[in-house]
Amino acid sequence: MNTIFRKSMLSVAGLAFAGGVFAGPIAAHAATPAADAKPAAAVQTTAPKPQGDQSHIDLNDEQTANAKAIIAATKKAGLPERAAVISIATSLQESKLENLGHLGDANDHDSLGLFQQRPSSGWGTPEQITNPEYSTTAFLKGLKQVDGWQDMPLTDAAQTVQVSAYPDAYAQWEQQATDLVGQYWNS
Repeated sequence: MNTIFRKSMLSVAGLAFAGGVFAGPIAAHAATPAADAKPAAAVQTTAPKPQGDQSHIDLNDEQTANAKAIIAATKKAGLPERAAVISIATSLQESKLENLGHLGDANDHDSLGLFQQRPSSGWGTPEQITNPEYSTTAFLKGLKQVDGWQDMPLTDAAQTVQVSAYPDAYAQWEQQATDLVGQYWNS
């Protein structure tokens, strides 16, 4: 029984890895929007209720600066606050808002930066991925390719872009991400 379980878990992990390697960032496949694309609403009238138990960490100056950089890149891309919330929650899950370089043996393949994006999956060079504005813009390009991202649960939107082995983990950061965007969006 233990062998079957272990093989099943390895299969699931392998599929998640293969999805990330072969899928790469969603944005890489869409150079221009479709001609019949409808513009998204610029303002969301109600914020969705966070899913499940929420986590929270105290942020240092570097983490706060990275949250502000994500917000600035989101505004520069012309996207609404909800996009910044999804981006910050994703970064909280992936790196705790730390711009991570190569972690040696503890590294998840070649994942780097705020979003743990992988050069081998087409997200960019290591230098690009560890630039907060670039990595946020790359994440947002992927998010914009997700039909209905504005109205779907945060964890579903983030997972569609990230292709994580832990698809439900993003939800736990929604409240802190919402609070950070509320605090810094207009500053």
